[in-house]
Amino acid sequence: MKSHSTQPAMAVPSPPLVGVASPFFWPSVFIVLWSSGYVAGKIGLPYAGPFTLIFLRFSVAAAILLAAALLTRAPWPNTPRQWFHIAVVGVLIQALQFSGLYSGLSLGVSAGVSAVIVGLMPIFTAIGAVAFLGERVNKRQMLGLALGLAGVALVVAHKFQLDSGSAHGYLAVGLALVGITAGTLYQKKFCSSMDLRTGGCIQLTVATLIVGAIGYRTEGLAVQWTPTLMGSSLWLSLVNSIGAISVMFLMLRRGEASRIASLFYLIPAVTAAMGYFVLGETLAPLQILGFAISASGVYLTTRK
Repeated sequence: MKSHSTQPAMAVPSPPLVGVASPFFWPSVFIVLWSSGYVAGKIGLPYAGPFTLIFLRFSVAAAILLAAALLTRAPWPNTPRQWFHIAVVGVLIQALQFSGLYSGLSLGVSAGVSAVIVGLMPIFTAIGAVAFLGERVNKRQMLGLALGLAGVALVVAHKFQLDSGSAHGYLAVGLALVGITAGTLYQKKFCSSMDLRTGGCIQLTVATLIVGAIGYRTEGLAVQWTPTLMGSSLWLSLVNSIGAISVMFLMLRRGEASRIASLFYLIPAVTAAMGYFVLGETLAPLQILGFAISASGVYLTTRK
C-alpha cells in the first residue's frame, strides 16, 4: 500500500545532513538535546505542575513554529489526509508519550521502572519496522538491542522499585511506550516528507490542546512565573520540542527506524551525567558501566 504523504505539493527538498565529517555527529546532537529536556524539566517543575509545564512547552513551541512558517512561507499540507497523518504523530509522540509518562510517575511508578518500560521502545520499534516498514534486522542488531536495554537497566537500577505504583500507573507508562513507538513508525511511514515548520506546528498544536485540557482539569494550569520557570520553558520549547524532534525526524527521513530508535538507549545515561554536572546528583560506577554497555549496544545496532 502506497503512502499518501509523499505527494509533490507536500514534499520539501531535504538537503543531506552535511558539513560534518563524523557520522556520529547528528545522533550525538539528538541524544544531548533530548536528554537535556529531563534536566530542564526538573528545574522547572517546582514552579508548575508537570502537565502545566508540558502545556507551556508545547504551546510556546507551536507559536514559534507558526511564526517561522508564516515568515518563510513554508508549505502547508494540501489534503485532509496529510493533515490527519501529521496530527496523529503529534498525538502519539508528543501528547500520549509525555501524558502517559507523567501520569505514571504521579501514580507512584518509580523513575527506574518507567525508564525500563519506555526503554523497550527500540526493541518494539525494530519489530514494528520489520512488520510494517519492511526493514531488516539481523542477529547483530538484535544483540545490540538486548545490550542496550541491559545498559539502561544498570543506569536506572538505583531507582528501580518494582512494588511501587498502581496498575493504572503501569498502564499509563505503557501508553507512553505505545506513543513513542507507534509515533516513530507512523512518522517514518506517512510523514517523512512533511515540512518541519508547518508539520511541527500542527503536531504541537494538537498536543497542546490535549495536554492543556489534562493540565486544566488536574492542576488548573497554575504557574509561578519566575525567571527560572521561563528559562526552563523556553529551553524545553526551543531545544526539545523543536530542536531534538526536528533532528529525530530528519534522521528518520534518511535512515531506518530501528537504527534511529536504538539511540534512545543512551538517553538515560546521558541524562544521569547531565544531572551530575548540572544538578549535583550522584553518578555511581554502576551507571557508568551501564552507559558503556548501552553505547556498545547502540554501536552494534546502528553500524552498517
